[in-house]
Amino acid sequence: MVRSPRILSWRWGRVAVEDVPGTLRDATLFPGGAHDWDWRQSHTGHRSGVQPSAVAELVERGARIIVLATGVLGRLRVAPETVALLEREGVVLHVLRTPAAVGRYNALATTGEPVGALIHSTC
Repeated sequence: MVRSPRILSWRWGRVAVEDVPGTLRDATLFPGGAHDWDWRQSHTGHRSGVQPSAVAELVERGARIIVLATGVLGRLRVAPETVALLEREGVVLHVLRTPAAVGRYNALATTGEPVGALIHSTC
């Protein structure tokens, strides 16, 4: 079974992930790896929210549980279409502010659950 990498630390604007050199501003995590989360690729924005295309990679890479971090202050929305897509796929969704999201994600990753996450490290 391919495991999801743990978040080693985070602070405003920086996420350190196991087996990923350096730090990421925002992070995409999934079973088997992680990389920088570029919002522009999925047309995600604070008002438009996390778009279905932003979570598609996580599902394609085997995540059956997804944690979405809405930022330290909770300013990042999640588009209703994204929630609907994950419900149709049978994926368990957790939407939390970043501090709680990091904790939930790491707890799930430690148990070996096939978990993915989009971590917004600021606002």
